[in-house]
Amino acid sequence: MAQRKYYVMSVEDYLTLNRNSKDARYEYLEGEIHMLAGGSPDHSIIIANLTAIIKGPLKGGPCRVYNSDVQLKLSEKRYVCPDITVSCDDRDRNQKETIHYPRLVVEVLSPSTEAIDRGKKAAYYRASPTIQEYVMVDSEDVFVEVHRREGELWTINTFERGETVTLESVGIQFSIEDAYEGTSLTYEP
Repeated sequence: MAQRKYYVMSVEDYLTLNRNSKDARYEYLEGEIHMLAGGSPDHSIIIANLTAIIKGPLKGGPCRVYNSDVQLKLSEKRYVCPDITVSCDDRDRNQKETIHYPRLVVEVLSPSTEAIDRGKKAAYYRASPTIQEYVMVDSEDVFVEVHRREGELWTINTFERGETVTLESVGIQFSIEDAYEGTSLTYEP
């Protein structure tokens, strides 16, 4: 299989590209540029459902819920655009393009992004001192993984049909079926 090629550029050039791009969004990982792929209808529905689930209980509080239009700066050479990011840090309020202090990051996996979301990006999220939970949501099966910081260690909690997902970092619980409501995965085959 041919190896995937990524463009390499400076951080400054990346920021200019991302700022001026009207039709595409990009992530910057250690000098490599990754164009964000469009998702399936189920992918989109899951993101919308989770945004509503997370936003509702946080309304009126100190936390803000962001979609992939807002980039997250993990370090000087790592800029990503998670599907959902929650920041409860005052320093992120009223930022124009980039936030820096997330508490919770959610990625809805697709076949084209799963390897990097589970690999490089997962490691980068765990290295961020403010991230308390990193959530990976499968878009082709009813399955959620919550990676949670517990002191110096990270634990992995998995959730399947009929279970309640717990996001301790923001004090939210929800039925896994609520995340997948309206998708083609709603019904058992």
